Amino acid sequence: MKIKTLQEEMFSQLNVRQLFDQAQSYAYDYMDGVLDRNVFPKDQAIQALSAFDEPLLNTSGNPDEILRMLHEYGSPATVAQTGGRYFGFVNGGAIPVALAAKWLADVWDQNAALYVISPILSQLETVCEKWLVDLFGLPKGTAAGFVGGTSTATLCGLAAGRNELLRRMGWDVNADGLFGAPNLRVIVGEQAHATVFKALSLLGLGRSRVELVPVDDQGRIIVEKLPELDGSCLVIVQSGNVNTGAFDPLDEICERARQANAWVHVDGAFGLWAAVSRSKKYLARGFEKADSWSVDGHKTLNTPYDCGVILCRDRQALVSAMQASASYILSSGKRDGMFYAPEMSRRARVVELWATLKFLGKDGVEELVDRLCTHAKELAAQLQSRGFRILNDVVFNQVLVACETAELTNATLENIQQSGECWCGGATWKGEPVIRISVCSWATTEADVERSVAAFAKARDLVTSS
Repeated sequence: MKIKTLQEEMFSQLNVRQLFDQAQSYAYDYMDGVLDRNVFPKDQAIQALSAFDEPLLNTSGNPDEILRMLHEYGSPATVAQTGGRYFGFVNGGAIPVALAAKWLADVWDQNAALYVISPILSQLETVCEKWLVDLFGLPKGTAAGFVGGTSTATLCGLAAGRNELLRRMGWDVNADGLFGAPNLRVIVGEQAHATVFKALSLLGLGRSRVELVPVDDQGRIIVEKLPELDGSCLVIVQSGNVNTGAFDPLDEICERARQANAWVHVDGAFGLWAAVSRSKKYLARGFEKADSWSVDGHKTLNTPYDCGVILCRDRQALVSAMQASASYILSSGKRDGMFYAPEMSRRARVVELWATLKFLGKDGVEELVDRLCTHAKELAAQLQSRGFRILNDVVFNQVLVACETAELTNATLENIQQSGECWCGGATWKGEPVIRISVCSWATTEADVERSVAAFAKARDLVTSS
């Protein structure tokens, strides 16, 4: 009897498709339980992960066994962030059609680098760029690059800003690097996100050389405290404070920057979507006057992970910062995605972004944003009625909660996380420990809100009663 080669075995797997049927069955089984299961995995499930601690064998593994292990040990150890009671780390859920589109795109396994590698991805990136510019009301001609998340998008926006400011001073970063370059000033608020400082570090702009601007009690830059701006300034503002959800006064800051010929980048990871809501767009007033914007699809918009976008008013500034060339790179008259992002090889993340936008439409995006904000306000109101302290003005989807004492807050949070009823993260706000709620999933319902509020009260009562 002839023994199949490994290649023959893989061809057989493609043809028979039993593996894919099995994976589909496991996926459906996971979907059936994710809305009602513990949000954070139980201790038993985490301990069972030791099943993966094994040496890599010389011989090939059994495909059925591989999938079985992933479902038997992996599925119970996941965090149910696609359900309605996960409120940690501003992680969105996944809209069903986008998830299905991702499955199909995974089978395509396309590389988004060049048109000649994948015409379909080039076309979808072109379409999504137009849609996003229209949806946000950005200047015509604004360029979009599709990256893993806002961390990378911020890096791209600041790179474009750095290079363009230096170009105006007669310095070519791409040719001459930063050694001997004119000095740039980086202006950021005291409450800027950690990824901003990471990007500045990676770009050679340093963390300790930035000019920090004081903020108010919600984390918003105080305009009157802004230093005098000039053409050497790279100004970074935020559309949605990661703790309070507050928005910097974008209109006033952008006007000052425009008059000084400075570059403004807006960190809008989750909050930039306020611009698509008639009831929330006031929060981001004037944001379109900036030069670059970073935003995530996998937060407020609820695309699957990973899906970030860098938007840049000056297309050439972005392309120049992301430049790459070689004799084998076959650029075309169509969109070549690698010229708008740091990576050459990139997965087909634009497929689920396109599917999400196509499914929701402008009205659906607005409805989703408004629903998340409504649930956040309701959570805050119900928790406050139960005696919890709400420490922020709930203007978007973020809620900061505390108990009477720091000790009680910490113990309550620990009980909430262990209960599995819902999951929230912790943070420190003005020197005080807080419970941080981020309402980001399309799947959250009024029943989820009530159930989570009850979990908060029970978690606190467990501490006080003992």
